[in-house]
Amino acid sequence: MTAKHLSVSAQPTGDRPRPEPLVTRVKHIMTVDVVSVSPAASVGRIARLMHERAISGIPVVDVDRTVLGMVTDLDLILLNTRIEAPHFLPLLDGRIPLETPSHFKRRIQHAAGTTAKDLMTEGGVTVGPEDEVEALAALMVKERVNPVPVVEDGRLVGVVSRADVIRWMARDD
Repeated sequence: MTAKHLSVSAQPTGDRPRPEPLVTRVKHIMTVDVVSVSPAASVGRIARLMHERAISGIPVVDVDRTVLGMVTDLDLILLNTRIEAPHFLPLLDGRIPLETPSHFKRRIQHAAGTTAKDLMTEGGVTVGPEDEVEALAALMVKERVNPVPVVEDGRLVGVVSRADVIRWMARDD
């Protein structure tokens, strides 16, 4: 853990300087020993890694460590659920589909998936190491994402999860 530093803001002459609170950045709480997989990684390998490392998600990266997507524990659990037919809204003598055919096709691909590429949520939310933890927490709540890859210069440098935020909150300092 790093030492706690207080910075002093510039004050008019005669005023006592007031310490500013330390802003915690994502880099202070992120995990840098990141487990990641290639798009070709098997579902079995992903499940074993998540179980062995006790993690809730794994970034999918290319050879340059560019984040292509995420596979989460929810993605793995969805593999074990039934595929429901698309819902329709009956209207007079017709039916209006409540999802697009491409969305239904994606659900089927996901349910029958065997690789990280099949299961991953493409693109997704990332943060930078210099982002504030407060902004990260708001992003996690708003976007309902966990964990979140940490990217710098387009490459994966870490990952941060809700557990990391809670551990930061539980610190003694």
